[in-house]
Amino acid sequence: MKADASAVTRAAPPATAGLLYGIGAYGLWGLLPLYFLTLAPAGPVEIVADRVVFSLVVCVVLIAATRAWHALRDVLRDRRAFSALALAGALIAVNWLTYTFAVLSGHTIEAALGYFINPLVSVLLGVLVLKERLRPLQWAAVGTGAIAVVVLTVAYGQVPWIALALAFSFGFYGLVKNRMGAKVDAVTSLTVETIVLTPVALGVMVWLGVASTLTLTGHGAGHFWLLAASGIITAVPLLFFGAAARRLPMTTIGLLQYMAPLLQFVFAVTVLGEQMAPERWAGFGMVWLALAVLTADMLLVARRRRSRLRAAGLEAGTAEAAEPHSRR
Repeated sequence: MKADASAVTRAAPPATAGLLYGIGAYGLWGLLPLYFLTLAPAGPVEIVADRVVFSLVVCVVLIAATRAWHALRDVLRDRRAFSALALAGALIAVNWLTYTFAVLSGHTIEAALGYFINPLVSVLLGVLVLKERLRPLQWAAVGTGAIAVVVLTVAYGQVPWIALALAFSFGFYGLVKNRMGAKVDAVTSLTVETIVLTPVALGVMVWLGVASTLTLTGHGAGHFWLLAASGIITAVPLLFFGAAARRLPMTTIGLLQYMAPLLQFVFAVTVLGEQMAPERWAGFGMVWLALAVLTADMLLVARRRRSRLRAAGLEAGTAEAAEPHSRR
């Protein structure tokens, strides 16, 4: 009993730290709309270009501080890994651009919807691309989500393309990273992705400068440093997420992921004053129902897995206890 208690005591601090890291990561992602609104008069294209360049600066500093140049060099030499991360970079650029446009154009609620839909898209991609077989509750969740999109299409008067673009771009981004497995750590991965995007980002900045619409250097030091901070604001939650993922079970990570779009939704309704018509409430309600079903399935599977592991451990312990007697 004492050994078990001491084991739990030793295990508790990492779990607590993991939860704090997870809350930090998703909390910062949830507050991104507030940050983007402070960057006016910069537009979505410039914000994303600056975000790419300054993210690369932060990543290079982190790699230098951790002396992880060999890991970066290995990925750059691995054609397959580099190609996968280049694709991931293109997908995350689409995601960043769509999200920034949504916030700056008064569609933060629809952006939040995209990240609510994202877990359902990830499940769907698992079936279509990875040939995974869905459990009944997963099918129910995906079906409910599909009906919700139809309801929201009627509510918006058009297909909610911002939400779908965010959900599918991040869904495919997650798929690419999933296929990479644990080969590349978070900082190295983001470094390679931004290396690929930086030439395009610099070209955009030059183009905006020639067109006299670049705001980075023409609106005072405060505006410059707010844009420069995009590198830290991009890297920090990613590092927090990586720290949380190493310390928490996937079920807990899965539950925490709803925190960011929920914060975005509350911010859009209460602070930005975006309107929610009854039809939109109905559509969002169906999305939340689908997520509740998906979460219930995830928790049930996790419980069954723990039960099987516990039973296997008991059987192994019984066998070990019986073995000395059989030798006698």
